[in-house]
Amino acid sequence: MKTIFLIGYMGCGKSTLGKALAQRCDIEFIDLDDYIETRAGKKIREIFADEGEAAFRGIEREMLLEVSEKSNVLVACGGGTPCFGDNMSLMNSRGITVLLQTSHERLFERLKRGRQKRPLIAALTDEQLDVFIEEQLEKRMPHYSKSAEIFDSTLLEDENQIEEKCNAFISRFNLPRKTQSTNF
Repeated sequence: MKTIFLIGYMGCGKSTLGKALAQRCDIEFIDLDDYIETRAGKKIREIFADEGEAAFRGIEREMLLEVSEKSNVLVACGGGTPCFGDNMSLMNSRGITVLLQTSHERLFERLKRGRQKRPLIAALTDEQLDVFIEEQLEKRMPHYSKSAEIFDSTLLEDENQIEEKCNAFISRFNLPRKTQSTNF
């Protein structure tokens, strides 16, 4: 199976859908941000603080190259990954890029609930968050639009919705389901 790269704005469901798909399919899931932190030995926010964004983007590119050489893997990219250098070209040449598209309203609700876990938006008021999302989406959409596929990830709010989206994704991209082992 070709590598599948999940791209999209923070809160669109890359990790939620990716983890759920990995549980149901015979594929490895890699959250690129987690992968970077493990390999670098420090948190992304520390890399930004100590070395700056340019250094982080260099590390991110190196790790993206590394994971793109794997097969039978589903990679959840950071929201900014597609927007730097030729990362979209790399991902499109090494696998299938899938933009997880979510309504602005749903992004706002998800990010509002989880903002304390995201340093970039933790201090924003609701009004500032709403404007921030709109401005960031406008800047990033030219990069996101280079994805090979688009998949609606608006409904990932509970187990039933996640199950429905997983089934739709598995069917659409012909992913192998895990086989049930029987113990005799």
